[in-house]
Amino acid sequence: MNDIPFQLGGDRLTRRAVIGSALAAGGAAAFGGNRADAAVPAPTARAPQRYEMKKSINLWAFPYPEKMTLVQCLQLAKDAGFDGIELNYDLDNDLSPKAGARELQAIRKTADKIGIAISGLCSFLFWPYPLTSNDAAKRGRAMELAAKMTEAAHELGTENLLVVPGAVHIPWRTDYEPVPNDICDRRAREAIGKLLPAAEKLGVFMNIENIFFNGYLLTPGEMIAFVDSFHSEHLRVHFDTGNIMMFQFPEHWISILGSRIKNVHLKEFTKKGTDYSLETFRPLLDGTTDWPAVVEAFDKIGYRGYLTFEYFHPYLHYPEALVYQTSDSLDRMLGRR
Repeated sequence: MNDIPFQLGGDRLTRRAVIGSALAAGGAAAFGGNRADAAVPAPTARAPQRYEMKKSINLWAFPYPEKMTLVQCLQLAKDAGFDGIELNYDLDNDLSPKAGARELQAIRKTADKIGIAISGLCSFLFWPYPLTSNDAAKRGRAMELAAKMTEAAHELGTENLLVVPGAVHIPWRTDYEPVPNDICDRRAREAIGKLLPAAEKLGVFMNIENIFFNGYLLTPGEMIAFVDSFHSEHLRVHFDTGNIMMFQFPEHWISILGSRIKNVHLKEFTKKGTDYSLETFRPLLDGTTDWPAVVEAFDKIGYRGYLTFEYFHPYLHYPEALVYQTSDSLDRMLGRR
């Protein structure tokens, strides 16, 4: 590199001189220089211990089905070091009402062959077909789809099904008429009460997700009251760290919900922004979540299940980078690096 001189404050300096001065200043601070404000900050310490939770990633983080097949996604998740992958149920593609027991069992066998677990099943279909809709036809369709999801989870060999029990409001949809809180609660309880016996028979846990944006079950106490009222081991909580970050803190919820938590979504959230759409959620560690406190809270309640990164924006170019970056971030959070 040429040592090109340049002017600064009237003095004639060179790039080598500037770098040398910076190194000298840093060295003086590191070895006990007189100026306290010149101290070089220490790098972030490693996680205080190795946490025995399992790494998982949701299929939405992959460019499926536009650029990758389901098999390719399963293999990439395995290659990146994940213990499991969470799959999504929709109206088309590999996991949908079009798939019967044979097709679903084939997916399970493929995952087994690759060596990656299916950590759970979730779906966006609870939004166009809410269990608490004012439209009776939509409520009926919602019950049909939820029953099919329960059967699909069983055939896929996963015991975890994420369930959204209802919504007072769905701000991102223009076709949902707001439902009064008491009616929403009544309809949600009726729906879960009808779906639960089949889930118990199939060995599937219906895990209620905290959403916040839907105006229902907004506090840990409300969630506990709802879940506990069914007196069923197969009705638990799917806790999402990001869904409450706008005004609350996940580490507070975790200690209160305790052993009710059966599955987990890690969604990174930044409180520095003002956009409260799905764009608010960030790649893992690129936000304001206190992850050391969150992981420690999970450990204190004895949680040893999956931590599933949920993200809705696969990278346009080199999508595998997001998957590998997330795996590395989880390794650091869990004390594996």
